[in-house]
Amino acid sequence: MKIYTKKGDQGETSLIGGTRVRKSHLRVEAYGAVDELNSWLGMLGAGPLPEGQGALLLQVQEQLFTAGASLAADPDHSNMALPDLRDEDIRALEEAIDAMENTLEPLRNFVLPGGHSAVAQVHVARCVCRRAERAVVNLSGHSPVDPMVCAYLNRLSDYLFVLARAVAAHLKVQEIPWKPRG
Repeated sequence: MKIYTKKGDQGETSLIGGTRVRKSHLRVEAYGAVDELNSWLGMLGAGPLPEGQGALLLQVQEQLFTAGASLAADPDHSNMALPDLRDEDIRALEEAIDAMENTLEPLRNFVLPGGHSAVAQVHVARCVCRRAERAVVNLSGHSPVDPMVCAYLNRLSDYLFVLARAVAAHLKVQEIPWKPRG
């Protein structure tokens, strides 16, 4: 199979179901942001992580492909059977959050993203996740979206925040508290 088709040279792409849309379409923006997030998680998985988090990140990447497929499908013209996100996928994130929080000092301040490149990369992934969530919310105001996608992204950003703190602790890096002026 050739990787290039030249069908997108004029700024259009096909959704699952065959509908042609501009590459700037809200649906393309949403699944593109999820795809970018997935790539960031691939980079995180290659870095120093607390025990068990690499395996979870791999599961999350697979679930983001599921979310991306859901977002890439034209709700009016796709008959393709697609995998779905489930409550247990969100529960797995919540359980990981709870387990990591049990090992961390209680949060007393906002923390600045940084202190170590691995910590900063997790924070970048968290921000990309929030952007993907905003794109999905925007899309949902115009077209049907599986509500599990938004819920999953919301919980995933929480997970990534706690993961950044856990990576800092794992690397014995001091978190940088935000100290507002005044």
